Formats: sequence, C-alpha cells, structure tokens
Amino acid sequence: MRFLGICGSLQEQSSNLTLLQSAVSLAPPGVEIALYAGLAALPHFNPDLELEEPLARVEELRREVSESDALLIASPEYGHSLPGSLKNAIDWLIGTGELERKVVAITCAVPALERGRKGLAALAQTLGAVSAQIAFQEPITRGADLERGVSELLALLIAAAQAARHA
Repeated sequence: MRFLGICGSLQEQSSNLTLLQSAVSLAPPGVEIALYAGLAALPHFNPDLELEEPLARVEELRREVSESDALLIASPEYGHSLPGSLKNAIDWLIGTGELERKVVAITCAVPALERGRKGLAALAQTLGAVSAQIAFQEPITRGADLERGVSELLALLIAAAQAARHA
C-alpha cells in the first residue's frame, strides 16, 4: 500500500512536515509513505498554461497522486483556511480526476486541539469538490502525544484505503 504525504506548509522546519516524517517512521510493514516535495515549484493554476505545453511539475503531481492508494495531508491553518500553495496544488488536480473519490486523511500539527479546525474544514470543503473520502479530519497535538495521534491517523487511513480497494 502506498500513501502520498503532502505538507501544506512551505516552511523548512514546519511542524506539519515533522508530523508527516513521523508518519513515515511509524508506518507498519507493507505501507510506504512517500513525501511530495514539489508544492513550492508548482506554477499558479491557469488551465491556459497546459495548452502551450505539458507542465512537468504538474504532471509529476498528478502521477504521484494517481499512483497512491491514499493521501495524507498535514497543513497549517492560514487565515481560517488552507494555505494558497496547497489550494493551488488541489486546483491542478480537480479537473483531471486524480483526486476523484480518493481516500484522504487531513490533519494539522497544533499546540492545542482547539486550533486548526477551521483550516481543516476549509480543506475538507475543497476536497468535497472531487468527492474525496475523508478518512481522518482532526488536528494532532505536537509534543508527547504526536506519535499516538499519528498512529491513530494511520490506522484509520489504512482501514479506509483497504475498504476502498475492495469496494
């Protein structure tokens, strides 16, 4: 089983990237989590760009998402919503079908559980445009409980991805 981890933050030392790296290390045997590193390099969404020539970075994103059994998105909340760079990536995927009914877990690394929920709601609403199957939609606290929270997320994501395979 292959999952694609996408960090919605472009910060080099992002707590959301740390959360995804924890998921990579906690993944059970038989589950591979690849981290997508091309978010910052994607061009601004403009369908006219594809009329001129294929966009290698966009095609890479589409291929990575298409070849994954599920996505794990960890993203900060910016202005009660999702970061523009993450929305841009999703916009590149909406019209071409790679996200259609895809199993997705969404989370954010937060100092307290009451934080990040508006950003997750905005992300879930955006993913609703492609009928993505949201398997997990909760913030995970940084610190001592991070590994427990990530383990719970992984268990739910694996179960949802297995169910989708057999549907």
